[in-house]
Amino acid sequence: MNKFTPPQTEQELLDRCLLLSGKQLSELALEYQHPIPSSLHQSKGFIGQLIECVLGASAANLPEPDFQNLGIELKTLPLNADGSPRESTYVCTAPLNLRAEIEYWEISRVRKKLAQILWVPIEADPLIPLAERRIGTPLLWRLTPSLETILRQDWEELTQMLHLGQTAHLSAKIGTYLQIRPKAAHSRILYPSINEYGEEIFLNPKGFYLRSQFTEKILSENYGQY
Repeated sequence: MNKFTPPQTEQELLDRCLLLSGKQLSELALEYQHPIPSSLHQSKGFIGQLIECVLGASAANLPEPDFQNLGIELKTLPLNADGSPRESTYVCTAPLNLRAEIEYWEISRVRKKLAQILWVPIEADPLIPLAERRIGTPLLWRLTPSLETILRQDWEELTQMLHLGQTAHLSAKIGTYLQIRPKAAHSRILYPSINEYGEEIFLNPKGFYLRSQFTEKILSENYGQY
């Protein structure tokens, strides 16, 4: 599969984005020799991988922004027929062990991922065949002080619970915009951890996610009412 080298400037990245807007996934897949799966059930990462290939993202699975030299994270944003976000947005894994290194917000993986994001809207209405789904106009977005205050409060509350071993009390309902949810292909995947009483337990991997209310706000402020 053909792949671009990483863009060296924001302008170069934005220029590449112009190649995406309005195109069907089938057009990109053909152009970059990337087979289209019959569905996303067994190939959930297909769209993200295709966009990463075209734009030249370089971080792969590293805990860094996708465009490492630019400090910009890439996030595809599946949309319903009415233009609303279809799902929450994965940010990064969440540490489960009491002995995990304690992070501070300013240098945390979550903040690095959210400081600058290239949002790429994608049609995700199930009635539209995968190959015919179109890519919307990408948006290069920067975290604002007001949103950062809320995200930081969410992160500090959730991270404190993790480091105190209070995983039994974790709920996807905790957090205004940032939440913690299971992150695994199936429930049989378990990692060792320690609970608040110092006992060894086994947990499903978990990740930080942005609620759809957050991306809904981004869409409304930058694309107008959907």
